[in-house]
Amino acid sequence: MISVPNTLKISLRALRVNKMRSSLTMLGIVIGVAAVIAMLAIGSGARQRVSDEIASMGSNLIIVFSGSTSSGGARMGSGTDPTLSMDDVEAIRRECPAVEDVAAIHSGSAQVIYGNQNWSTGIMGTMPSILQINAWEVAEGKPFTPQDVKYATKVCMLGKTVADELFGALDPVGKIVRIKKVPFRVLGVLGKKGQTMTGQDQDDVVYVPITTAQKKLFGTAIPGMIRFMMVKARSVDDLDPAQQQITDLLRQRHRIGPDQDDDFTVKNLTQMMQVAVKLADIMTLLLGAIASISLLVGGIGIMNIMLVSVTERTREIGIRIAVGAKTWDIRLQFIIEAVTLSLIGGSLGIFIGQTGSILVARFANLPIIVSPLSIMLAFGFSAGVGIFFGFYPAYKASLLNPIDALRYE
Repeated sequence: MISVPNTLKISLRALRVNKMRSSLTMLGIVIGVAAVIAMLAIGSGARQRVSDEIASMGSNLIIVFSGSTSSGGARMGSGTDPTLSMDDVEAIRRECPAVEDVAAIHSGSAQVIYGNQNWSTGIMGTMPSILQINAWEVAEGKPFTPQDVKYATKVCMLGKTVADELFGALDPVGKIVRIKKVPFRVLGVLGKKGQTMTGQDQDDVVYVPITTAQKKLFGTAIPGMIRFMMVKARSVDDLDPAQQQITDLLRQRHRIGPDQDDDFTVKNLTQMMQVAVKLADIMTLLLGAIASISLLVGGIGIMNIMLVSVTERTREIGIRIAVGAKTWDIRLQFIIEAVTLSLIGGSLGIFIGQTGSILVARFANLPIIVSPLSIMLAFGFSAGVGIFFGFYPAYKASLLNPIDALRYE
C-alpha cells in the first residue's frame, strides 16, 4: 500500500533541500503561465475594443459614398464627385424594403466659437434619423427636427468633447455659438461615444441640419447634392439584400448602363467590423499559442532537472527500495515533486501575468481583459505539464535495481 503522507513529506523535503535548483526549474513555468495570461488578456482586450466600437457605431450599417473625381490623371477618392442627392436618399427610404432608415450627410470642418472660447471640429450636416441609425442618444436638450431640415434653420447639437471645450461646466443648451461666423442655437448635447480603434474622437463633432450645411456653411456644386449617406438595414440578414437593392436602385436612377461602372460606392460597414472581430480572435489564439510554447519549454526543463535529480539520488532511491518502498512509492515521489514545482510556478505566473497586464493597460493605454477562464487554463496546463513531464523521470527511478542503486557512486 502506498504511504501517500510519507511520500509527500519526502518529496517536499527534497525540494527544500535543493532551493536553487527548484527555483530555476520553476522559472520556465512562471514565464510560460505569465505569458499566456498576459497575451490572452491583451488579445481579449483588443477584441472587446472592436466589439465596443461596433456597438457605438450602431448595427446593420451600410455606407454609400458618392463618386470620385480625377485631377491630372489622379483619382481623388470616393465622395469627391457629387453624384448623390437628397432625392436618392428619399428614393432609398421609399423603394428599398430591406432598409429601415437612411440619413444623408454633408460634412466639413470649421472653427466653432462661443464667447472667448473656440474649437476646431468636424461639422456634420445630416438628418434627425442619424441618431437612430448610429444608436446615439441626446444627453441634454433635444435633437433638431425634420422641420429644421426643411427650413434650413440655424440650430445644432454638440458632441460631448465640443461641449466641454467651449462651455466647461456651463449648460450649453439654448446658447448661441458661431460656425463660420454664422450664429447657431444649441438644441442639445449628444451622449458620450468615446474613441474609435484608430484613436478618432467620435464626440468631437457638431451636428446641424443638412440643408443648413449645404446652404449656409459649405455650399454644394449642385443644389441638393450630398457627400455620402448612412443606411440601416432592418436586420443582419437584410444587410446583403439591402446592399443589392441600393445598388440596383442607384444604377437605375443614375442611368448607368450594364457595362458602365458605378458612380457611387456601397460598403457594408458592419461586415467590415465583424471581420475585424474575427481578426482579433485569431490574434488572441496566436498570442496564446505562442505563449503556450513557453509552458512547453518549461515542462521540458522540469523533465531534464528531474532526470538529473534521479541520477544524483540513485543511492537514496536504492535505500528506499531496500527498506520496502514499492514501485509506485518511488514514482509518486517524483511526480509529486514535478507537480509541486509546476503548481508553485503556475501560481507565481498568474500573479506576474495579472500584474504585467495591468501595467501594460496603464502605460501603453491598451485595453486588457484577464478572464477567469484564461487563469484556469494556464493553471491547469501548468499542473498537466508537471504530471506529463514528471512521469518519465519517476518511471525511470522506479525501475532502478536496488542493489545497483546502492552501489552507485
